[in-house]
Amino acid sequence: MPVSVNTKLEIKELELKSLFETIRAINANASENDLYKIYKFIIHSNPNIVKMALYVLDDKWSCKTYFGTKHNYEKIILDKRIMEATELGDHTRGIKYFEEFSRVVPIKHKTDVLAYVFASGNERVDEEDILELDFIDALTNIIIVAIENKKLVRKEQRQQEYNKQLDIAKDVQGLLFPRELPYSKKLKIEASYLPHHTIGGDYYDFIQIDEDQFLICIADVSGKGIPAAILMSNFQAGLRILSRQMKDLEAVVNELNTLVIQNSHGENFITAFFALYNRKEENLQFINAGHNPPFLFFEKNVKKMDAGTTILGGFPELPFLEKASLDNMRNFMIFCFTDGFIETYNEDGEEFGEEYLLNFIKKHLHLDQKELHVKLIAELNKFKGKNLYIDDITLLSCKVLS
Repeated sequence: MPVSVNTKLEIKELELKSLFETIRAINANASENDLYKIYKFIIHSNPNIVKMALYVLDDKWSCKTYFGTKHNYEKIILDKRIMEATELGDHTRGIKYFEEFSRVVPIKHKTDVLAYVFASGNERVDEEDILELDFIDALTNIIIVAIENKKLVRKEQRQQEYNKQLDIAKDVQGLLFPRELPYSKKLKIEASYLPHHTIGGDYYDFIQIDEDQFLICIADVSGKGIPAAILMSNFQAGLRILSRQMKDLEAVVNELNTLVIQNSHGENFITAFFALYNRKEENLQFINAGHNPPFLFFEKNVKKMDAGTTILGGFPELPFLEKASLDNMRNFMIFCFTDGFIETYNEDGEEFGEEYLLNFIKKHLHLDQKELHVKLIAELNKFKGKNLYIDDITLLSCKVLS
């Protein structure tokens, strides 16, 4: 039975009012739940539409609202065959659960489908007259676009909050590094730091313990981002306190291992190298905790500084710990680096490597340290060519002269 002209006009008037009310609710910043309730109410207000279900794509397809159905569509997964529906008013015959609807309306943004509306009309009248698929399409588009805009705003807010956290973490990390390094005739400390991300995982430090003693450290934390920066800040604070409280380097390293375990909960670890020098006694002590062995240049000799222990944060108690102690150390240079430097690859897939680094330093030992660092980084850039750095890069050198 066809619908009368008056009935059609009444429905059109209702639809127009519904669109205005929907836009007003959107402008009033109604919540997503309220918009879905408004949507359901408007569709349900048409007495000739007896069934409806709305599926929306968030992280996955899910039913946001429905009425008049045999099944609870909030528990029913969208059938993949529905994805083949691309035209306004396609049928759903033969698709389990969804066959109780007669029509499906895909809601598109350009070529992407954002939602599907399933509907059935009153069987007493001609369905083509009463379903008003164009109106359903228009109303759903308005609702879905408004909700998508809300999602976008939330995403931007989260990104802004994340950026604020990054800025804070970057500022915190900046405080980790010493503001000034000594560079005199008898003691020259030089450092170069190239973070791969906004927040890096490398760390270096110089700590003047007393008039005669100082400690240098270089470290690399597993993982990146804010958790790594927080862990490294705890490590730095612990090192600066412990190194001044404890005279024994082994005790300092053991306490730092406990500190890393407590703060990382087993999710991160730290490789580190510590060197403690006593100018009065001319004694150099060092412990390497799983870090790339620095080079020690002294009396025309080169030594890899690999004595020590394993990574910090890997074991409740360090399984072995060896402290190296060298006497009569008057004139020497320690050159430290993180793995980001030697693990840089060129365009042929070749690694820069320790040997290349060592040979370059030997060849340029006559240079001032600052110039040596500049030339090393220039050499690395030349070596890698168009390749990108894959990790943070840190260089730390310490030269003691009598």
